[in-house]
Amino acid sequence: MLAFVKLRRPCLVEGPPGGGKTQAFKAVAKEAFADPRSFIFCHAPTMHPEDWAMPSPNADRTKINFLINSRFPVVGSDYPEEGIILIDEAPQAENAIQKSVANLTQEREVYGQKLKEGWTIFMTGNRAQDRAGANRILSHLRNRVTTIEFETHLDDWCNWALDNNIRTELVALMRFKPNLLHDFDPNRDLNPTPRAWAEGVSPILDIVPREAELECIRGAVGEGAAAECSAFLKIYRSLPDPDVVLMNPDHHEIPTEASVRFALSGALAQRASVGNFDAVMRYMSRMPAEFCTLTVLDSIRRDPSIQNSKAFIRWASTDGAKILI
Repeated sequence: MLAFVKLRRPCLVEGPPGGGKTQAFKAVAKEAFADPRSFIFCHAPTMHPEDWAMPSPNADRTKINFLINSRFPVVGSDYPEEGIILIDEAPQAENAIQKSVANLTQEREVYGQKLKEGWTIFMTGNRAQDRAGANRILSHLRNRVTTIEFETHLDDWCNWALDNNIRTELVALMRFKPNLLHDFDPNRDLNPTPRAWAEGVSPILDIVPREAELECIRGAVGEGAAAECSAFLKIYRSLPDPDVVLMNPDHHEIPTEASVRFALSGALAQRASVGNFDAVMRYMSRMPAEFCTLTVLDSIRRDPSIQNSKAFIRWASTDGAKILI
């Protein structure tokens, strides 16, 4: 998406609900622009034609001018010189709004007032087969943008989750069962999606009573995913105290089951710091290399200062040399 920002090329990103399309653009804007005003969010399905501009006659009523909505970064406004306008859920918008968006993408103006040169228009939306209320995008609008299919990527989501305080046990679960991250079926009422895990499951862990936890998880991601999540949480919560493991990293028992290894790797990554990273690495180096790598990468994502530790530098210069390139 950063390439499209540089090109000022409008694009439409389509994909099933809950994949994180909107969050992805927020992340792009945060990376590309220092000023938070450089990201403008417009929810297309709830917009009306009058949300763009209102007619206003001049004093002698001989001419109609238009008062442009202050959300648009037109020339002369106090918005930054560059940024992103995100038209969210564009396929759900009525035709009148789609026509306005088409003019915005092609002519880069709102009722005759030009956008600032450095702004890019992006759209998101679900597909018709997702049964999310999406209409057919008007042909002339689709012809004016580049359409990109959005796919959920495990590593990208895990990195985002660690950056946004999503529960570490859920990150470990997705590492163990990647198919649970985004398994959308329009024929089901509830589906496991990145949004459902982040907003529906992560906040309730250790908040709702344990006896109600499974029901709450089921209400967010559906029956099958909830059962697998609950089973994994039991493993995670039955792990030895990470502090106990780190007190004896050279001799503490190494689990043999993959689910337990994923859970323990996640728990140690959550507990890792500059001060204890040598012990973390001494223990994880006794596991298969892929688990050690996951622990290192998740640890430094959560706490970048770990990269200053001697243990990380040693790993980066040997086992991690190819991975970090």
